[in-house]
Amino acid sequence: MKETEEKKHSTEQTIESKYIQQHLASERTFLAWIRTAIAIIGVGFLVTNLHFTMKSSLSPIGDALANIIGICSVGLGILTIIMAIFSYIRKIEAINNQTFRTSRFTLVALGIFVIIIALIFGAYFLMI
Repeated sequence: MKETEEKKHSTEQTIESKYIQQHLASERTFLAWIRTAIAIIGVGFLVTNLHFTMKSSLSPIGDALANIIGICSVGLGILTIIMAIFSYIRKIEAINNQTFRTSRFTLVALGIFVIIIALIFGAYFLMI
């Protein structure tokens, strides 16, 4: 009897199984955002580490910019992960309910944050 119940349960179709391709695509997008967040954090650490290993060209402004880059990169990476998680969870429901809409706010907000950090990078490289 238990085998019959397990077999019935394993062949039972769920709402999510109707949209397998969409859910898998959403998962790949989520993982891409996680990779992006890791890269943002890594670049911040790289710039900060390179700055403080170049003892000959240390200046107070360069030190401040290197610290800002490191802190902002880690903060932006964490923010990217948080926004990716919330976006992924919203997409699960939207796909299942067939009410999916693209998340413009997430893309625009993260794009603006990346541009700000790029401008700080530019200022840093002009200062050293």
